Amino acid sequence: MKTFTLKEKDINKKWYIVDAEGVILGRLATNVASVLRGKNRPDFTPYMDCGDNVIVINAEKIAFTGDRLAKKYHSYSGYPGGMKTVDLDKLLASDPERVITNAIKGMLPKGPLGRKIMRNLRVYRGAEHEHAAQKPQKLEIKA
Repeated sequence: MKTFTLKEKDINKKWYIVDAEGVILGRLATNVASVLRGKNRPDFTPYMDCGDNVIVINAEKIAFTGDRLAKKYHSYSGYPGGMKTVDLDKLLASDPERVITNAIKGMLPKGPLGRKIMRNLRVYRGAEHEHAAQKPQKLEIKA
């Protein structure tokens, strides 16, 4: 019996849409990262981008548990004096797409494969998106 090896031409990507309204950020990120990576497919191959495309809508209406909105989040540019600190509630008000994108990005592999997988994610602030032609299927978030 031969071992099955997935080829680039055999990958058939689907489109999914996720409504983030009232969903906890961590639960959304883990489920979306799994679909982006392709772990929900029987032909999952760890070293290839065999995942599906995901559209996340209503990013500004995402839910948080505990006192997450009061916590400060840091980013460092690598240069002296390059430490930036921001509260999550201010970041959510100004750029809710970045909150979800960073949470999902942290759950994907680092390096060239992770950057390639991130190209399959689209996050929108409101309920409108421009991918109706792809006929995305609704993806339910597991509780």
